[in-house]
Amino acid sequence: MAQWFSAVDQDKSGQITAPELAKALVNGNWSHFSEEACRMMIDIFDKNSSGTIDVGEFQQLFDYINQWKATFQSFDKDRSGNIEQAELTQAFQQMGYRFSPTFVQNLLSKYDPRTRKLTLDNFIVASVQIKRLTDSFRTRDREMRGAATLQYEDFIGLSMGAHR
Repeated sequence: MAQWFSAVDQDKSGQITAPELAKALVNGNWSHFSEEACRMMIDIFDKNSSGTIDVGEFQQLFDYINQWKATFQSFDKDRSGNIEQAELTQAFQQMGYRFSPTFVQNLLSKYDPRTRKLTLDNFIVASVQIKRLTDSFRTRDREMRGAATLQYEDFIGLSMGAHR
């Protein structure tokens, strides 16, 4: 793990930044992970809020990515390295979400308007964001009706990840 960390830590600072991580991680189609995905994952494991991760945090991140990769591959039935609409719908259902076909199409179009397929990095970002927003919504939907009243600022804060 130390060798892999050292290879990713291009400036030899002892810390890995999102751009360094993005250059090191590749999707099944050999495209690099997006910087957005790398920033999000670093934020999850960055214990001291430095915006970077050290070798210990990197180990946790590496394990996390491998778990997501196994999940992704279990839904990528045709082994294309991408998740298409039917596969994504099944993935969401198994995660406990019931989204309309229109929602799934719109989500796929957000990440790749041309092919409407998700790469591993975008699958991770979408899944993590949906879980975060769902958890936040549930705290406001105390009666579990599938509806909540939100103030405008609360909605914006939730959408932008500024509060829970």
